[in-house]
Amino acid sequence: MRDLTYPPVIGTAKTAFRLLGQRFDMTGTEHVSREGGVLLACNHISYVDFIYGGLAANPSRRRVRFMAKRELFAHKLSGPLMRSMHHIEVDRGAGEASARTAVEYLRAGEAVGIFPEATISRAMELKEFKTGAVRIAAEAGVPLVPVILWGTQRLITKDHPRDFSRGKTIAIRVGAPMHPTGADPVAETAQLHAVMTDLLDATIRAYPDAEQPPGSWWLPASYGGAAPTLDEAARLDTEERRRRAERRANKETGR
Repeated sequence: MRDLTYPPVIGTAKTAFRLLGQRFDMTGTEHVSREGGVLLACNHISYVDFIYGGLAANPSRRRVRFMAKRELFAHKLSGPLMRSMHHIEVDRGAGEASARTAVEYLRAGEAVGIFPEATISRAMELKEFKTGAVRIAAEAGVPLVPVILWGTQRLITKDHPRDFSRGKTIAIRVGAPMHPTGADPVAETAQLHAVMTDLLDATIRAYPDAEQPPGSWWLPASYGGAAPTLDEAARLDTEERRRRAERRANKETGR
């Protein structure tokens, strides 16, 4: 796949990371193969996860084509950039087309990134997973590699002001490849969720204590933080969807 934009974007991002004094704690990146199709399943806690998630494949010299929401492609600035890097547009109301594109990319030997939770987790814990990740990996016949990001939520996420101050640690944990068969997508998705839950737990516990003291808003409630519980986050998500639907309805009626 021809890439004119992706290499300079990566270079610019790495320069920004240095200017921000960010420290990277990365393990397991050897699990991303250097060639052949591979699907990376990432947790979702920040608006910039697709930028940092791609670093999981950087040591293998791979460029990840992320499946991202349609709104990013509709924007006049981010849209052309996303298309130039061959990311995959996802219509949440009709995901079949994006799934087919992902399978085509994978069969052609590309690295593709997917967020099984579909939306950002306000709880900072793993939400319920969609079955798309295991279905796509099984159909394409490629390994499914779990990836955990931690620290990205401190930069920019839902309900909190952005904070690009210097010196934050970004942790990236890559797990061993899984090989879904597609025989039971629900069970295989539950297995993926369990693996990523364990990986997230290890990542949180290894994160510098000085950067996530008890009561931190970016730390899950179950770890002594002030983030909403999964149930509370689900309620907030429902409220957000309701407000979004109201805005769309008002716009359509011209109010």
